[in-house]
Amino acid sequence: MQIHELKKPARKSRKRIGRGGKKGTYSGGGMKGQKSRAGYSQRATFEGSRSTLVTRTKKTRGFKSMKTSFQIVNLDTIERKFNNGDEVSPQSLKELGIVKKAYQPIKILSVGKLKKKLVFKDVAFSEVAKKKIEKAGGKIE
Repeated sequence: MQIHELKKPARKSRKRIGRGGKKGTYSGGGMKGQKSRAGYSQRATFEGSRSTLVTRTKKTRGFKSMKTSFQIVNLDTIERKFNNGDEVSPQSLKELGIVKKAYQPIKILSVGKLKKKLVFKDVAFSEVAKKKIEKAGGKIE
């Protein structure tokens, strides 16, 4: 074997650093630290060590939830309080003392049986309650 017959040993290709951007070797990742590591991700609400805006808001004075809360009325209550052919609306429910506030949303649930034909206006229903009202011959407007 002569020197010109020798083969070069296989070499591992060097690690490509940088890749992308105009920032040189670090590609905008910076040097060291958690943020420069592969696979790093951060919550959208992360604010360093302090508590986030979301958690702070709940603790502030006068906070009101944006979630709508329904006043719940069951079918058995409506069966007892209303006569056949009556109109069930937020105003009529308030007049009879079933709900406290006519302006707050009202939802009718399917607890109990309904045998009277009633007309419902401006109230929400559960699916089962809707079926029971229609089965009894009531109208939903």
